[in-house]
This record gives sequence, structure tokens and C-alpha cells, in this order.
Amino acid sequence: MITDVAIIGAGATGLFTALDLSLRGIKVTVIDRGGLISGTSGRMHGLLHSGARYVSNDMTSAIQCIEENTILSRIAPHAIFDTKGLFVAVKGDDESFIEEFVKGLEEAGIPYSEVKNVLELEPNLSKDLIYAVQVPDKVVDPFRLFAGVAYEAKRNGAKFLLYTQVKKISGSKIITEKGEVESKLIINAAGPWAPSISAMHSNESKVIELMPTIGVMLVYDKRLNNMVLNRLRPPSDGDILVPYYNTSILGTTAQVVEDPDNAEISDEDIQYLIEEGSAMIPKLSELKPKRFYYSVRPLLKGTDARSATRDFEIYDEGDMLTIVGGKLTTSRLMAEKLSDVASEKIANNSKSRTATTPIPDVLSIYALKNTIGDEIYGYGYAFSRLEEVLQYD
Repeated sequence: MITDVAIIGAGATGLFTALDLSLRGIKVTVIDRGGLISGTSGRMHGLLHSGARYVSNDMTSAIQCIEENTILSRIAPHAIFDTKGLFVAVKGDDESFIEEFVKGLEEAGIPYSEVKNVLELEPNLSKDLIYAVQVPDKVVDPFRLFAGVAYEAKRNGAKFLLYTQVKKISGSKIITEKGEVESKLIINAAGPWAPSISAMHSNESKVIELMPTIGVMLVYDKRLNNMVLNRLRPPSDGDILVPYYNTSILGTTAQVVEDPDNAEISDEDIQYLIEEGSAMIPKLSELKPKRFYYSVRPLLKGTDARSATRDFEIYDEGDMLTIVGGKLTTSRLMAEKLSDVASEKIANNSKSRTATTPIPDVLSIYALKNTIGDEIYGYGYAFSRLEEVLQYD
């Protein structure tokens, strides 16, 4: 197969990059060892960030999030639910942080309003509540969003090689278990697996340094909150509860791991999440989670997982571009910046159009099963019918 750009990784950034480049008239082939968003992107928390979480320690990411929150809500309204979000402080929390937090919201340009009757809105909140502020956090269904992104990329000429393992990279040629893909440029959008792909390209053991970080989330079999609930403190474990369809999802931990394919989740991790979340929602201590799942964040290397930026970087490795860091909320922006560099490299002067291109609700078209609902984060979510359409139509 011959293409202009070969993208390794069918996660959030890889799919938005495929759409961005295909809209510019560039021939794109997407390769992934699994299916659509079968890695980190399909195991996210469900939160479309307003950026408020990062105003105290990562202003760049905060500003990116509020801008992309607005764009994604406009181009994919079918996949995003405007629940809004609350940041709440309870007795014992550092009250001096409240003023710092509000100043950060103002600096980032994030709309906010203090809420007085918060227990009327969220009756399951702790009675020890001392302060609450509302921000434009939202909930995103990544399956509905990226099914549409992939389909729109396909409609504009993108090709897909899913469930296809990359075996070797020689220059800008990718050798897979199903054949060779020759391209002008390779884009490495493999998330926490990006260093392995980069090493395969450069024949070195370590080129791109990341801090792969496990995030564990607990799913409760009832909806306990109407808005996204956040603990008003510096980012920590067990301080976000997301209302996701008929469930609530509590998260998350942040533990650095060596190998994203081999992570161990302990009972202590789960119990700690429950204990921390119960300070905000006491009922969590009485309920047994239906299940847990985890994802591996491809964070830029820093001193520790909580202080690490959620910004992103693009590495130019000659005939390969590697992108690491970021969040699902900022994946469209990441893809735009990456596509700008890629387009320049292959002498295409077209501009990005993803900020204004509507994303179709293709899950409604294909009536896919096992993609949303009770077992959304299980392995049954693979987009079997859509993936057939992408690869063989």
C-alpha cells in the first residue's frame, strides 16, 4: 500500500490527525494493532474538561481545555452532554486554595459562578460542604465522538488497517503482519506506546521519554450526581465523580508504570479511591462499585504524575513525527498542530478545517451494539460493524 502519510495509532489524536490531513487532500492510512480507540482513549473518565482542574498548576493546559471544550461541543453536540461541573470544598480542605483557584479561573478565561443552594442541586454531596463554584465541565462519550471522526476521515479518503501489528519500520516504510505501507511520512500517535514505535524507527532502545501513568476508575451502577463533581483542591486521587449515562464514574489514581501493557491494580488502590471520594459523596462508602477499569496516560516526563503538565510535544525524527502528552479534551488541537507540521514536510500548504467540520453521529446510522451502555468500558465495545465499513467498503 502506498500513501502520503501513515499514522500509527487509532486513538483520539491519531483519528483527529487522519481527519485533519484527509480534509487537506492528503492521502492517509491509519494503522493500529487493535481497533478504534482501543487503548487509552477508549478508557478515559468521560470528562470533557473545562480546564478548571489545571488552573492551579498547569495554566497552558487549562487554557487549551476551555478552548477545545467549546470547539468540540460545537462540532460534535451528539457526543457531548452539558452537565456543567462543580468544584466543592469540604471541612478540612485548605480554604486559602479557594481564592487561588478563582483567580486561576479568571486568568484562564474559564466562566464560573458561585453556587449557594448546592445541596438542592446535588443532594448526595457531603453536608460538610463549605464552598462550591460552577464551571463548564461537560461529559463526553468518546465512542460516539470518535466513531464519527473516523467515519468522516474515511469519507474524505483515509484508509484503515485495524488489528494490524507493526513489525518493523525502515525509513518511512512500515512492515506489518499484513503487508507493507510505503509513505512520505510516518506519524507516531501511539500514546503510551509511542516510545516503542520511536525506538523501532530509530533502532535505539529509548528515544522519546514519557511517564506512562495508570489511572484507575470505579463505575457505580447508579447515577449519583447530575453535574461533574470535583474536589476543590490541587489535583489528587479520588476527587472527580462523572455522571455517565445511568452510572457514575469515580476517579482517578496516578501511578507511574514502566510498561503500559503490564499494570497491576491493587485492592488498596480501589479502597483509597473510595475513601477519598466519600469525603465529597458520603454514599460512596456504602455502595459497592460495579467494576473498575484503568487507562495509561502518555504524560510528558516530569517530577511526578500529579505535577506533570497535560500539555503536549511534537518530536521531529526526520521521516517520522511523534506526538506525546495531552488529553482527549485537547486531541483535536494536538492533531491540528501535528498536521500543520506534517503538511509542511510534504509540501502541502492547506489549512486545518477540523474546528469547523461537523462530526456525524454514525453510531445511530449503524446501530452498533456493545459500544455504549452498561459495559462500555469492557472489551465488547469494539466497533465491529463500523470497523468493517472503514476497512472494506
